[in-house]
Amino acid sequence: MIYELRNYECYPGKLPELHDRFSQHTVKYLERHGIENVGFWVTDVGPSNQELTWLAAFDDANQRTAAWQDFLADPEWQQAFRDSHENGVLVKNVRNQLLVPTAYSPLQ
Repeated sequence: MIYELRNYECYPGKLPELHDRFSQHTVKYLERHGIENVGFWVTDVGPSNQELTWLAAFDDANQRTAAWQDFLADPEWQQAFRDSHENGVLVKNVRNQLLVPTAYSPLQ
């Protein structure tokens, strides 16, 4: 199992719109294409309160690559993405890390 940690840094005031996009569209399209959502977080204490952080799980690197390709090619997702930018771009920057659990991690 591998995990992908993604941080979405929003433009000021756009985090609520990103929450709407994820809750109403993104989550179901990710799952449709085999991307397992482990969890979603916002920063309570830290450098920015304009970020959404989420963790996804994949069987292996090949499954991750195929799932992301399928998700990004989904015409329904593409339309939801375009629609979410009706009032301007939401995300300024995306950072991601691929994580492999240690032998003692409860998440394998």
